Amino acid sequence: MSHPLYTFVFRHAFTRLDPEVAHHRAARAIELAGRVAPVRAALAATFGRVGRTGRSTGTSPAGPTLFGRHLSSPLGAAAGFDKEARMVPGLLALGFSHVEIGTVTAHAQPGNDRPRLWRLVDERALVNRMGFNNSGSAAVAARLAALRRTRAGRSAVVGVNIGKTKVTPPEHAAQDYALSASALARFADYLVVNVSSPNTPGLRDLQAVASLRPILQAVQAAADAAARRHVPVLVKIAPDLSQDDVVDVCALVTELDLAGVVATNTTIDHDHGPGGLSGEPLHARALEVVRLVRAHLPGRVVIGVGGVSDAAGVRRMLEAGADVVQAYTAFIYSGPAWPGAVARELAGSR
Repeated sequence: MSHPLYTFVFRHAFTRLDPEVAHHRAARAIELAGRVAPVRAALAATFGRVGRTGRSTGTSPAGPTLFGRHLSSPLGAAAGFDKEARMVPGLLALGFSHVEIGTVTAHAQPGNDRPRLWRLVDERALVNRMGFNNSGSAAVAARLAALRRTRAGRSAVVGVNIGKTKVTPPEHAAQDYALSASALARFADYLVVNVSSPNTPGLRDLQAVASLRPILQAVQAAADAAARRHVPVLVKIAPDLSQDDVVDVCALVTELDLAGVVATNTTIDHDHGPGGLSGEPLHARALEVVRLVRAHLPGRVVIGVGGVSDAAGVRRMLEAGADVVQAYTAFIYSGPAWPGAVARELAGSR
């Protein structure tokens, strides 16, 4: 679903740039475009228009809902693209129905050493070992507060993905996650507890139920206290978990009465060195995990992520049991017209 002109520019210009440099330049352009109302409106009219059954503002009752908020389509921007909550209006104008920002950690950290992001162009995939580089929960909360003071920001559906600060020892993980939840919950439509990135040492060990339970309990309590309302909390799991481990996480979500699960994060099941792989090679396994999660969590929210590259991929995720779907890597390979084009195709099929 890539536009031929974008494909040409991507292959002959963008691939000459370091992937992280290219990302920052694109992110800056999206951020600046989203700040100016006339430019944002032009983007929405050009790229983000959804069609007769929805609007790119994310307020149409014709689309799906997420925690009581109406969405223009099932397709949102996955965590990892907008780590700092700088691009939300621009991404919505391009046609995403919601944005999950982050991953945000309690304290600022630079992430892993560069290079830490690689393209696998022939596979339409990425490998990253970013390591949760971000400015910390207080700085991101300030940006979200400013966003929510604007009309566009109040209408935006925004999830916040939180992770453990690298230097925090595992035995203090619950307090670390709770600190982020306290800072960010007031501005989030939902929170996602990320214990599944492969790029923070020991993080995936926290997916074990005994380690995960106190983290989720602390996050839910801190979020509700800070926001003075019940905040939907989900847990993001790895595609590399065994079937039994996925079932155990689902049982914990039910036990703690959490909102649901985000399935899945990147995979380490690849031959491209350290880091997590995203993109088309992940799609089949992500669908399997979504089906399994849905079977064990009837009535709870399942957000499907992994290898979605077109409207057919979104439909497969929805048929597998996802309530909404998120993407990141396909946006890199297909360009700014991609989310709106997918949303229009999905709207035409409803």
